Amino acid sequence: MSPAVTTSSEATEHAATGDVSSATASAAASAAAVAEASGPQTVTMAKALNTAMADAMEADTSVLVFGEDVGRLGGVFRITDGLMARFGEQRCFDTPLAESGIVGMAVGMAMNGMRPVIEMQFDAFAYPAFEQIVSHVAKMHNRTKGAVKLPMVIRVPYAGGIGGVEHHCDSSESYYAHTAGLKVYTPATVADGYRMLREAIDSDDPVMFMEPKKLYWSKDQVDLGALRAEHATNAATGSSSEGRAAVARPGTDATLIAYGPSVPTALAAAAAAAEEGRSLEVIDVRSIVPFDDETVCASVRKTGRAVVIAEAHGFASVSSEIVARVQERCFHYLAAPIRRVTGFDVPYPAPKLEHYYLPSVDRILDAVDDLQWEN
Repeated sequence: MSPAVTTSSEATEHAATGDVSSATASAAASAAAVAEASGPQTVTMAKALNTAMADAMEADTSVLVFGEDVGRLGGVFRITDGLMARFGEQRCFDTPLAESGIVGMAVGMAMNGMRPVIEMQFDAFAYPAFEQIVSHVAKMHNRTKGAVKLPMVIRVPYAGGIGGVEHHCDSSESYYAHTAGLKVYTPATVADGYRMLREAIDSDDPVMFMEPKKLYWSKDQVDLGALRAEHATNAATGSSSEGRAAVARPGTDATLIAYGPSVPTALAAAAAAAEEGRSLEVIDVRSIVPFDDETVCASVRKTGRAVVIAEAHGFASVSSEIVARVQERCFHYLAAPIRRVTGFDVPYPAPKLEHYYLPSVDRILDAVDDLQWEN
């Protein structure tokens, strides 16, 4: 039986009668006001994600948001701030500290017509739910010969760059990318935060939505109204940017292939290289699964050289897969072996040492210099 749904007006009534704090209600009102503004405005990744969930919940009463501390607190990173006040405690609510239970409950809801959006709070906190994700979330559609769909989104704040300790800074995308039956998205820009989360919620397939924690407070000039219109048009026409990479910066000498938290670093490296007279193209992978071979390989065939950049360990990783796919498809166009700049194959270091571990502009430029420029 589907849970009861609380409307926005009922949520406002709850706020007025004290069912939620006045501060939270005020935050919800503020979020709604920002969401209604038109024209370009300064928006953070956190606000884009929050607005995407609010718009999805407004458009479809089957969309629910739940997880640890996502309700009254608004999440550790405040990504769900104001959603409980706006939509009520039956559509945005807190759960016990039991990740396996959170995912298991979401599976049951998705099987019965709901569209749960759940948060794992931190990357490594999802590991207790790994058996549920691999054995049930990823396999249910295939196991039932297509009879049962699981339209659910598992939001995973991931990767480093925030000065966190181990268990809070893992890059766990390779585990999910290796698991057939899961889509794996990771936005790198504010606009893509909104665009890709709306697409993930609309998908009838389960999506691991990997959110780069260090980019939550990145800012950009974004027209939320235009993004809403784009989403509505795509929904009406059946088109979308799902599964498509993007050329984040055009170039001619070599291709930097990155995703999620590594895209800004790749762009910074390309800007530094330009000062030295070298033109580097930057590809933002965006969707790890499905993977856009066409866009990535078109760039590498043009430049003849490539460097893959990722925060995760290099061994048996998404970066390994990208190198293999590009080498298989672009071998006769390559002027040099493909290089990688990744996290080192060690457990995540203490906060004061993470800058040595993470890919940096200098490490990327060193890899570019190693691309056999001399004949």
